[in-house]
Amino acid sequence: MEEQVRVLIIGSGPAGYTAAIYASRANLKPVLYEGLEPGGQLTTTTDVENFPGHPDSVSGPDLMGLMRKQAERFGADIRTGNVTRADLSSRPFHIVIDGEKEIKAETLIIATGATAKYLGLPSETKFRGQGVSACATCDGFFYRRKDVAVVGGGDTACEEATYLASLCRKVYLIVRKPFLRASKAMQERVFNTPNIEVLFEHNTAEVLGDESGVTGALLRKNDGSETQIDIAGFFLAIGHHPNTELFADQLQLDAEGYIKVEPGTSKTNIEGVFAAGDVKDPHYRQAITAAASGCIAALDCERFLLK
Repeated sequence: MEEQVRVLIIGSGPAGYTAAIYASRANLKPVLYEGLEPGGQLTTTTDVENFPGHPDSVSGPDLMGLMRKQAERFGADIRTGNVTRADLSSRPFHIVIDGEKEIKAETLIIATGATAKYLGLPSETKFRGQGVSACATCDGFFYRRKDVAVVGGGDTACEEATYLASLCRKVYLIVRKPFLRASKAMQERVFNTPNIEVLFEHNTAEVLGDESGVTGALLRKNDGSETQIDIAGFFLAIGHHPNTELFADQLQLDAEGYIKVEPGTSKTNIEGVFAAGDVKDPHYRQAITAAASGCIAALDCERFLLK
């Protein structure tokens, strides 16, 4: 039997939980499905030092737990489960959970996030959160006056390298090509920063470490020779992959696969469908901006339902 809901929220990071808090307080009785990674990307980070209201920092899992609790306090129906099919061709929208449960939703808030791309090394997985990170602005502070490496050759990698250079003693930029793909301005910033060393035509063969975390990286040059660098932090900046496969043929996406929204709103090209968080944000990708966009989505959704 099909279940009818007024507001269905897909995803459970800061965007999804904040949308649930606002929608619950507006008495919209939202139902939220947590997806494959309850709590989102933040559950894989250790200390979050830049979320307002937590002067002594808070662990990622604790912060997500608090947001979840707050949403539940106001009556949000939070469920484990993963959306496996979504038909947005007519309202109410037809959503399938885990291949079997069917839901008809008057409105939909998509907060499925984006997944950082990794190199795929077992050692990289082993030290994730212990020196391996995909967010310099989140974790760079922990590596003050230490040596770190950034992997990538685009604008994001150059931006992360210059940001880290202001905190760290030395930054290695590991680039597999013989050139940087970044814009001219970003390249100049990198080359004019004395404590950034660009290692062209290098690939990471292994992230090295011990029980305390990352201690170095084994690099392989394109000619096959190997070299080792001593570092305390290893930052990935090779892109993110927005989790939009379910909606690819139905919603307007940009070239990278992020959901397009009307500027200044959370509205997608389909009436009654709203997007929040990293799934529509290729630029900032911060917990606080995701939470803010979850608030916007819930308010947009409420106004839509009042019409």
